Amino acid sequence: MLCVRRTLAKGRLSGFVSGLGAASADAVYGAIAGFGLTALSSLLLDYRTGIRLGGGLLLVYLGIRSFRAEPAETAAVAPDVRGLAGDYGSTFLLTVTNPVTVVAFVGVFTGLGVGVSGEYADAAVLVAGVFLGSALWWLVLSAGVSRFRSRFTRPVMRRVNRLAGAVVVAFGLLAIRSAL
Repeated sequence: MLCVRRTLAKGRLSGFVSGLGAASADAVYGAIAGFGLTALSSLLLDYRTGIRLGGGLLLVYLGIRSFRAEPAETAAVAPDVRGLAGDYGSTFLLTVTNPVTVVAFVGVFTGLGVGVSGEYADAAVLVAGVFLGSALWWLVLSAGVSRFRSRFTRPVMRRVNRLAGAVVVAFGLLAIRSAL
């Protein structure tokens, strides 16, 4: 939702760069599983309660901010590089601390037996595939949202902010609940 909001508020490039932050975090977890770093995987699992609490609190905070946010004016100027770095970094941090992402990658790759072969070339292909697949998704999504951007009036965006905020808060509360 964050990438969609950024696409609507700042344009396609900002939305895509935000998506690249999420894709990079996905690649981090793909690398953990793909290269068979079981020690790091088990470390993440050992601290899953803290990760869930921290990620849940972050999600609740971001959801409240989104719910209360007034729609941003659409940007008509060239994107600011520092803004793009912030878009990338914030989405990367949000995704890498999301407890759902941690559990999903560890569970899926463990279930598939990924990382057991010890073949680094296979692991590198897997990590590249995770990143490229995720990046392609964000490219298509930000381009699609950007195409219909003019149809999103200020009242519609206010409703989108409130819906997105409520959904993010709900996920945050679920993460906190699962940690307790």
